[in-house]
Amino acid sequence: MEPILDCAIIGGGPAGLNAALVLGRSRRNVVLFDDNRPRNAVTQETHGFVTRDGISPGDFRKVAHQELARYPSVRIRNTRVNDVRKSGPFFQLAAADGIVYQARKLLLATGLREELPGVPGIHAYYGTSLFSCPYCDGWERRDQPLVVISETQHAFDFVKSIYHWSRDLILCTNGFYVVSREDRRILEAKNIRLYEQRILSLEGSGGQLERVRFEDGTVELRAGGFVSPVWSHPTPFGRTLGCEFNEHGGIKTDDFGYTNVHGVFAAGDVSNIVPPQLVVAAADGSRAAIGLNSELMAEEF
Repeated sequence: MEPILDCAIIGGGPAGLNAALVLGRSRRNVVLFDDNRPRNAVTQETHGFVTRDGISPGDFRKVAHQELARYPSVRIRNTRVNDVRKSGPFFQLAAADGIVYQARKLLLATGLREELPGVPGIHAYYGTSLFSCPYCDGWERRDQPLVVISETQHAFDFVKSIYHWSRDLILCTNGFYVVSREDRRILEAKNIRLYEQRILSLEGSGGQLERVRFEDGTVELRAGGFVSPVWSHPTPFGRTLGCEFNEHGGIKTDDFGYTNVHGVFAAGDVSNIVPPQLVVAAADGSRAAIGLNSELMAEEF
């Protein structure tokens, strides 16, 4: 068994990486676990982070790892954590590499898992011409003819959030009847066509969407669009440790990442479940690291 860590961070996305940076600069002994399965692996570019606008997720991680390498107390382990439990005053983590780690504090930065609408072939276009966040990718799609695909009760709100970037929109609910009569009237007034029949296929080449074909034979020419995923947690650790969850389904925290379980902190998409943005997750990781370090300092006195 390895020496006891000040903190174990599960998750190598922007929240976990930024937390590791702050804790490394705070002279804390940290291991960051990253199984190298990022949610945004299909993304070509990330946007909205000043000085890093347009960087690819892979390049962002590369730069982050280079910066963390300056701090000898921070280590990155490219392995999955299979189990976490409280063992006396410490957290015990069983990793897939066969090593058992112990830590005084635990930071959950595991991000989210996304399930895309059940449209045949949708994954071939996701991350290239279909996206989930207009704040991340709306600028590049501005004024283009777009499809908005959502099977959820939030379909109307989702298409409203995209209307600012393009007025040439169709809303597709893929066989689900989730738009109210009043909202239908608003869509019609805004010239947003509503298709409730199932989508037969998405057509294009090289990841670039060109056409949406419906089961009734209707075809719409589109240059891209946005989809509304259903979000879930990729690990059960929050629940197995006894963390409370907020009304959005994220792990409930205060402004500095404290959960209701002593010694457990959470940061990034795992606690927010809002349209995920790199800059927001990174900031959340920084705040959680400050809260975590403050708790360690208080215990040392």
